Amino acid sequence: MEVQQIKKTIKEIKKNTWESERIDNVPIRIYANNNIMKKLEDGVLEQAANATSLPGILKYSYLFSDAHIGYGVPVGWAGAFDLESGIISPGVVGFDINCGMRLIRTNLSLEEIKPKIKELVDTLFKMVPAGVGSSSPATLPELKSVNRSELKEIAEEGINWSIKKGYATKADSKRIEEGGVSNHADFSKISNDAFKRGKEQLGTLGSGNHYLEIQVINKDFNRKIANNLDLDVIKNQVVIMFHTGSRGFGHQIASDYIRKFLEYSSNNNIILKDKQLAYAPFNSEEGQNYLKAMACGINFAFVNRQLITYQIRKAFKQVFKKSENDLGLEIVYDVAHNTAKVEEYNILGQKKKVIVHRKGATRSFGPGNKELSGVLKSTGQPVIVGGSMETGSYLCVGTKKAEEETFGTTLHGSGRTMSRVAARKQIDADTLINRMNKNGIYIKANSTAGLTEENGSAYKDINEVVNSMDAAGISLKVLSFKPIGNIKGSWKNTDF
Repeated sequence: MEVQQIKKTIKEIKKNTWESERIDNVPIRIYANNNIMKKLEDGVLEQAANATSLPGILKYSYLFSDAHIGYGVPVGWAGAFDLESGIISPGVVGFDINCGMRLIRTNLSLEEIKPKIKELVDTLFKMVPAGVGSSSPATLPELKSVNRSELKEIAEEGINWSIKKGYATKADSKRIEEGGVSNHADFSKISNDAFKRGKEQLGTLGSGNHYLEIQVINKDFNRKIANNLDLDVIKNQVVIMFHTGSRGFGHQIASDYIRKFLEYSSNNNIILKDKQLAYAPFNSEEGQNYLKAMACGINFAFVNRQLITYQIRKAFKQVFKKSENDLGLEIVYDVAHNTAKVEEYNILGQKKKVIVHRKGATRSFGPGNKELSGVLKSTGQPVIVGGSMETGSYLCVGTKKAEEETFGTTLHGSGRTMSRVAARKQIDADTLINRMNKNGIYIKANSTAGLTEENGSAYKDINEVVNSMDAAGISLKVLSFKPIGNIKGSWKNTDF
């Protein structure tokens, strides 16, 4: 079905919830307000329509309010697949496996941090390497010579390796999705190229829309949940948010298996709507090999974010001359994007395990979900929504409605509105830096091109995309944050 035909069939069935007619196996379902719907790219609908042809897809091809064109499927997409008749696809998962967000609280107020913001950002910039190809920080020399057996431990044990080595605590692991480890991991399914790319990139931020940001709580929308998470707008509380994933390690895993799955498609006479959707049956040897390799990428990313957290804690202690306990540097939560995970849902009155692909999308589990523990059982899973470096970010929580409607999935960020090339042409670096400084944001970057590509107008309105999901009941607003200090890395001219 052509995009223009699909558009004619889309109807709003309830608040901010839209559906097309069935296309191949399922319809498209979109969560967005009227304004976002009017601006939705034809390419986004085309990719979502292509995904409806994938075998074993259940209920819908889902688009969220932040959706924009990606590799194979849009970023801001989800789809669940039957374990018997369904598939697994590395292109649908994405190149940056477990690209994710981590939020860390502090006991510091804006008034306490303002006089030291430049020193703090400069210190963090030295301790957390950023940019394409950046290698492990000099302040962690033990990471400079990671051999294959050590990387095997990291990739198979995830956060448990970090705890064993003193980079994390058990309390940290309780505030990380899946407890910080995917148990499917098998390092024997990883290529030597992936090992070579990953062994020097632990503890690094990366490039593009990856960032490390010092923020202050701006507004609260549910003070009870915020306070249960030890967050308080009244105190002008400062938090740290950062966004990074599995770096070159995950990228190589995706590249290796896309190539293998294209060969599988050719050998098995599979006709693909788009070669970027190359897949294998979930229960095939090829599908299971990718699941095990992808899980290594998931665990690598969890460890990468934990090592950055370790460096953040060191930097704060160095700048403020206080202990970690006094500073209150505790993880609020860590969420994963770009994954495929086996989860159980009620479908037509029966419990059923499915493989949920989330491409630039976040788990949104509601209160009482068995995956949650401690205070999260009552609040629901935290959903960290990153905005642009100029506009701020949000903390939301998941809902039971998301579990019922979207296989427990919601948006992940604000979503791009223009290409990186177009964003670079729109503004020069000096103008952007001056604008950010005037707005109280101190920025540190190792590339002016990488900086201008990420200017605020290159993204959708963060308030609008978050409000769309809140009004639909798929994730609920808790807090908004505004940036006061930001670290960015450089980017090469590719866009996954």
